Amino acid sequence: MQKKSSHKIISRNKDILGGTPVFSGTRVPVQTLWDYLKAGDSLEEFLEDFPSVDRNQAVALIERAQKRVVDTQ
Repeated sequence: MQKKSSHKIISRNKDILGGTPVFSGTRVPVQTLWDYLKAGDSLEEFLEDFPSVDRNQAVALIERAQKRVVDTQ
């Protein structure tokens, strides 16, 4: 089965998890990725546990967060 690819990384919809930010096309909260990384888990482990999240989406989110941190310094 081919994974979904999307230009949009995050979506919010009050009907999906009460508006919690999720990876577009999934019901996986974005916070879950940060929780995995904070716990010392790898991106690979996250992607294995949540196959509906596309690798490109996860990497783009990390890069976006990195850019925001670097741009605010």
